[in-house]
Order: sequence, then structure tokens, then C-alpha cells
Amino acid sequence: MTSLKKKSRRKPSSQALGNKVGCRITHGWKEGNEPATHWKAIILGQLPSNPSLYLVKYDRIDSVYGQELHSDERILNLKVLPHKVVFPQVRDVQLASALVGREVQHKFERKHGSEENWSGMVLAQVPFLKDWFYISYKKDPVLYIYQLLDNYKEGNLHIIPETPLAEARSGDDNDFLIGTWVQYTRDDGSKMFGNVVYKVLANPTVYFIKFHGDLHIYVYTLVSNIT
Repeated sequence: MTSLKKKSRRKPSSQALGNKVGCRITHGWKEGNEPATHWKAIILGQLPSNPSLYLVKYDRIDSVYGQELHSDERILNLKVLPHKVVFPQVRDVQLASALVGREVQHKFERKHGSEENWSGMVLAQVPFLKDWFYISYKKDPVLYIYQLLDNYKEGNLHIIPETPLAEARSGDDNDFLIGTWVQYTRDDGSKMFGNVVYKVLANPTVYFIKFHGDLHIYVYTLVSNIT
């Protein structure tokens, strides 16, 4: 959804959304002179460090978006559907716990039946979607969401055995890097500026970053990168 389009004249109040994590939403998106498009999604989370920023998964899209649902003027006619989504409980709790914090090889099937393995790290279970997991990949450090238990049981996800589980952090969000502004230099020399919005509890050096002007959530190891 890199081409997600948006622009709004009516903004919902904070009370209009309330605690809607786990709810389905619909909205239009209009950006510039492009035609408006319509999107359906589920709200995955609300970041404690920035309550106006929501983690959102759009239908048929595997990456997670960081949306300021209250204030982004590109969002049109935001509607929260009346009932939260109900999902079945995870049957293999032990496997789910074993995946979090581990480096993995994730096999994807491409066009014409070709296959490709991506190295990544399983970051967390989605709190209310226990068979869905946040994951990010070395070749594409964007936050993704997949049903990894099914992938594992189908033989498409393998834990890299030589990588030990990282020591988990405590559950508080009082980390000195949260809220820090960072600069990232691309290969072409251009720069991106962003804000550290979340620390990954399963790994003490991994953080979520929201870059200015980009709707994706990025995942980086920061301790060795920040000066």
C-alpha cells in the first residue's frame, strides 16, 4: 500500500475512536489530485509513546502501517465497525512462545512457482491475534504481520538453531531511546528523519521507528547505530 491515497475534511475526535484496538475500520484516502480510494483494516495497537499513532493492518496487505487516525487530513469518513473481531485461541501455546525473539528463515512462493527464503526476526505476538506475529526481515526492515504458526507447520518457516533467544526486557516503556529523533542515510545519500516509537520487548536492541512522510513502521537495531 505504498500508494495508499488520502485527504479529509472531517476529522474524528479522540472520543470517536476510544479504545478500538481489535476493531475493524473503513475509510477513504485522498492525496493531492489523485482519486480517492477506499480501504478496510483492523486496528492492531495504539503506541503508548505516541497515543495518536495506531498500528493498522489493511486487508490483503501484509505490512503494518502507522496511522494517525485522529488527525491525518488525508483520511476521509473514518468509520469504526460496531463489533470487535473475535479470533480463535492458539492451540500450540508452546510453539507460539518459542517463536518470539528468534531469527528465522521464511519461505515465500513467488510468481511462476519459484521460491525465495527471507531471513528475519519474529518480534512479538499480536496481543489479540495470538496466531499472528509481528516480523521483520533483513532485506526489508519494515514491520510485517503473518500467521507464522501455520507457516511453521507447513514447513515454510524454520527457526535458525544457532541463534539463541535474546534476553527479554521488562514490560515498561520507560526507555531512554523512546521519543528520540533519528536520522537514516539511504544508499543514494538521501536522508530520512524519524522518531523512535517503541522498543521490542523480546530483543533489547530492536526498536520501531516511524519516519516523517512514510506510513510504514520500520524495525532497526539502534544501540550500535546511535551516537
